[in-house]
Amino acid sequence: MSNSDSIGWGVIGCGNIGPWHAEAVSLASGAELVAICDLIPERAQALADRFGVKDVYTSIDEMLKQESVQAVSICTPSGMHAEHGIQAACAGKHILSEKPMDIELAKIDALIAAAAENDVKLAGVFQRRTYEASQQVREAVQTGKLGKLVLGDCYQKYFRSHEYYASGAWRATWDLDGGGALMNQGVHGIDLLLYIMGNVKRLSAYARRIVRNIAVEDTAVAILEFVNGAVGVIEGTTSVTPGYNCKIEVSGDDGTIVLDESTITHWDVPGVEKPASSSDETAAGTAADPLAGLAVAGHVRHVEDLVDAIKNDREPAIGGKEARRAVEVIKAIYKSSREGGNTVELPLSYEDDGPGIEAERVVEW
Repeated sequence: MSNSDSIGWGVIGCGNIGPWHAEAVSLASGAELVAICDLIPERAQALADRFGVKDVYTSIDEMLKQESVQAVSICTPSGMHAEHGIQAACAGKHILSEKPMDIELAKIDALIAAAAENDVKLAGVFQRRTYEASQQVREAVQTGKLGKLVLGDCYQKYFRSHEYYASGAWRATWDLDGGGALMNQGVHGIDLLLYIMGNVKRLSAYARRIVRNIAVEDTAVAILEFVNGAVGVIEGTTSVTPGYNCKIEVSGDDGTIVLDESTITHWDVPGVEKPASSSDETAAGTAADPLAGLAVAGHVRHVEDLVDAIKNDREPAIGGKEARRAVEVIKAIYKSSREGGNTVELPLSYEDDGPGIEAERVVEW
C-alpha cells in the first residue's frame, strides 16, 4: 500500500544506472518506488521484481499518466535526457536527471523552461558534490582559507575497455552519448571542479581519439581561466592502465588541498586544522569499472533533496542551471579542439554546440 506522505517515484530506463536509482528511491526517506519503465519488457520486469514494484511499463507516456507517479528518475541514454524530461514536465512530474542533463545546451535550456512552465522541480545528479570531503574543500575555498586562489586542477585518468564501449549501441556516439571521456565519465569531476572553484571564463583545449576504437574522444586536456582569476587544468581519459580515482587539486597563496575521490589526501593550510571527517567510505570510485565501488548513498541524498524541494517548494541543490554548467565547459573544450586549440570564451552560444573531434567510421569488433 502506498504511503500517502511519500512521493511516488518512477524510474525511466533500466540499464546500468537505472537499478541504482531504484535502490536509492527504495532507501530514501519520503520517497516510494511505484513504477518502472523500459523499452525492453524483460529488463523492466526484472528490476520491478527485485524491488517489489507492481506497475511496469514499456511506454513512458503510459507511466506518466499514472497519478501515483509524482516524480521520475531519467536514466535513459544521455542524448534522450531532455526529451524524456520534457515529457515528464508536461505531465506534471518532478524530475531527477542522470548526468549529463543532456548533451546539447539548447535541449537542456528547453528542459529547464519546460520544468518552469509546468511548475515542477528539476534536479541533476552529481553525487560527488554530496561527499562530506567535497563539502569541506568547497567551504575552505569559499571562506578564503586558501587565500587568493591560484590553481584549480581536475585529473580524471580512467580506464574503460573496448568491451565497455561495445556493450551498448549508444555508447561513444555523438548523437546519444554526446562525447566520450569528458561527456560521459569526466562530467562528474568537471562539475565538482566548478562547484569548488566557480565558473570558467575562457579555455583552450585538445580532444583526441588515441587508443579506443570509438567515434568520440578517449583523451582530452584543457587549460582554464576561472572568473575569479585563477587558472587550472582538466585532464580526462578512459585509455590509461590501470585507471585512477578523480583527483581535484586546489591551491591558493595561503595553502593547498588535494581531494582524491572522496578523501582529502593533502591539507596543507598553515594555521587551519584538517577537518576530522574528511573521507566518505561509501565512495570507492569507478576509475576502471563504471559500476564497481559505486555507492548508492550519493543517489539517496539526491532523491531526498528532491523530495524536500518538492515538499518545501524550493530549488533543488543541483537545479537545471547548476547541472548545465559542466556541459557548457565540455562543449567549450570541444569547440576549442575543433578550432585547433583556439581560446574559447564562455558563455557559449547554441551555434558553438558541436563535437570535439571529427567522427570516423568505427570498424567492426
